[in-house]
Amino acid sequence: MPMVTSALFDQFRKLIYNETGIWLGNSKTALLCGRLSRRLRALGMDTLAKYFSLVSGPDQQQERALMIDAITTNETHFFRENVHFAFFAQSIFPIWRRQAEAGRRSRRIRIWSAGCSSGEEPYSLAMMLAKSFPSAEGWVTRVLATDISRRMLATAREGIYDISKSRAIPPDFLRKYMLKGSASQEGCMKVAREIRQLVDFEFLNLNCQPYPMSEAFDAIFCRNVLIYFNAASKNRVVEGLLEHLSPSGLLLSGHAESLCGVNSRLLPILPTVYALREKDSIALELRINSSF
Repeated sequence: MPMVTSALFDQFRKLIYNETGIWLGNSKTALLCGRLSRRLRALGMDTLAKYFSLVSGPDQQQERALMIDAITTNETHFFRENVHFAFFAQSIFPIWRRQAEAGRRSRRIRIWSAGCSSGEEPYSLAMMLAKSFPSAEGWVTRVLATDISRRMLATAREGIYDISKSRAIPPDFLRKYMLKGSASQEGCMKVAREIRQLVDFEFLNLNCQPYPMSEAFDAIFCRNVLIYFNAASKNRVVEGLLEHLSPSGLLLSGHAESLCGVNSRLLPILPTVYALREKDSIALELRINSSF
């Protein structure tokens, strides 16, 4: 494994922070060395100092993208932190349906999965939407899935996963929405086309604002992403997310994260579930109608 001095580590840390907003603490030296050793091998380099001289060059956007891809963590699985999915199925989806039937909202639902990694989260959301809001009833549902890793986005678009990941998928969803591989695809499963068609995968660096989306989202899942940001970049990202949240929408973070005190516009509904404080109609309806 290549070695890094404290001065060189600080140079890498500043470069990565400026590019992504991700802040590497002092305990991440081994992670940096281990992850970047792949790039050194690919380029035939023997020291991180040489690699830094290369990657910090003004014309090295592609290599910086590969560096970021190497150092980012992409751990995920289907229906991860399932309490959020249960909350939506039991509490939020019925509210959206009642509002549509009363003419208080359209039958169009948009959800953003920010930091989607290899795609399990947006596909989980798409399965739930397909079941609860079928197009045959006039519903139009879409999931935008964004990530900073182009490698992960390519995997996500394929929608092919090891069969071991099926254990986290509810049996009825597994039967209806996942295709079991055979022959050369033995041991794999593929997300059904009807689910893949509900998800749009796009590259997005959350550190680069303003974000390009033109429509507001009914919910934004930004889970297990903000733990990699320091206070300044976390505040900036949250503010950017809120610019694209519907007035009655919900923002979700991971259970290892807390947004309390990050933005005064946020009203906690449940731990890691937030509404906009100035537009808290969904909060009031939850208190009246939900026993979650």
